[in-house]
Amino acid sequence: MPVALTIAGSDSGGGAGVQADLKTFAAAGVHGASCLTAITAQNTLKVASIHNIPTNIIEDQIRVVAEDLGVNAAKTGMLHTPEVIEKVAELVTEFGFPLVVDPVMVAKSGAPLLREDSVEILKHKLLPMATLVTPNIPEAEKLSGIAISDERDMRKAATRILDLGCRGVVVKGGHLTGEAVDLLLWDGATHTFRRPRIEVSHDHGTGCSFSAAITAEIAKGSPVVEAVSRAKELVYLAVKFGFAVGHGHGPVNPVAGLHLKAEKISVIEKLMEAYAELQEIEPRRVVPEVGMNIAYALPKPDCRSEVAAFASRIISDGARYLLPACPMFGKSSHLASYLVGVGSKFPHIRAAVNIRFDDRTLREAEKASFRISSYDRRSEPEDIKRIEGASIPWGVSQALSRSVDCPDIIYHTGDVGKEPMIVVLARDPVEAVRKIRRIVESGAWAREPIETRTDRCPKISHT
Repeated sequence: MPVALTIAGSDSGGGAGVQADLKTFAAAGVHGASCLTAITAQNTLKVASIHNIPTNIIEDQIRVVAEDLGVNAAKTGMLHTPEVIEKVAELVTEFGFPLVVDPVMVAKSGAPLLREDSVEILKHKLLPMATLVTPNIPEAEKLSGIAISDERDMRKAATRILDLGCRGVVVKGGHLTGEAVDLLLWDGATHTFRRPRIEVSHDHGTGCSFSAAITAEIAKGSPVVEAVSRAKELVYLAVKFGFAVGHGHGPVNPVAGLHLKAEKISVIEKLMEAYAELQEIEPRRVVPEVGMNIAYALPKPDCRSEVAAFASRIISDGARYLLPACPMFGKSSHLASYLVGVGSKFPHIRAAVNIRFDDRTLREAEKASFRISSYDRRSEPEDIKRIEGASIPWGVSQALSRSVDCPDIIYHTGDVGKEPMIVVLARDPVEAVRKIRRIVESGAWAREPIETRTDRCPKISHT
């Protein structure tokens, strides 16, 4: 088992520092060891006080870990005083393990975590020993003396920091506007890593988790470029699924990726459960000519690959359902578009089922107090029609704009070459199928003869 060591301060709020590092190490699959350099009384709003650990205790912590467990890679975080930096540099020299230096200077709340008289010691004693240095924009400006406003400035600053003697530098672009771009200088090449920016208040611990994830990957033997790429993905998910706790900057969630992997299994199981429940519904009442599908998304889906559905559409021979393939992720572009669009506004909605259009279905749904909205495919702008995959996102946006609350049903009445369709939305696919069953087995609809299809438009008004 690879061992990664964090040499950093304690955050009593659990969002950053050693606490974030150890969670990240566990998420990345390495054993985490720790050396406390300081104890902070800290929450999401402020750092109330700092107690520096004596350098002899810092030495003892690093030494006993290195001599017994061994250290495949280490990282530094909060090194408050010149004496602490010098002691850590001395021990890194002695044991020679790969080192990632996160030059922590200021807490998310704005409190200083690196004394001003420590900056030069950090630059000239510790940075030359680093495999990789991971400054954010303000830290890179402080270390390089270069003001940074764009990617070109990031590269200039990284080059200046590289001249201090470290093997590589990754400048984190989170403080700039636009997409979140990190720039790595390594082995004579420049690499950029891009992800959409997530505007949230729970971003405490992003830098710690990023450097810890890189350290864990290096401990496992991953090449540095690959390590940074994987760390970028871990932090993206950590921010996306961060915790809204406290009244300031809430903590990120470094183990979010593990939770999503486990959730994928649950998603597939729930889809199979929904298909089993579907057998109780007369197929000719619900299966469209183009076939139907059942989709279930991971929490907060961004794209089709985060939505699972049956790999081929469910069809019917008139008396029973025919299932050509099992559920898989990334296999339904249409329903995935519904769930990505609806989920951006109503994150509790993660499931969708498409069924054949019939105005009787809509009437019974309205009687059952389901919320119904719609869009008109005939009104779709020509510039939207010309873009592959843009029609459904446009339609979902139109339907949501007409509904204050999340609809249970979104429908359209078709267009030239486009079959009319009803899409039932729910928190999970079993709930969606039960909504359908409640509709088609209720009232007069359940007693009417089944037609092969209907193009009748609804005679009722919906929001």
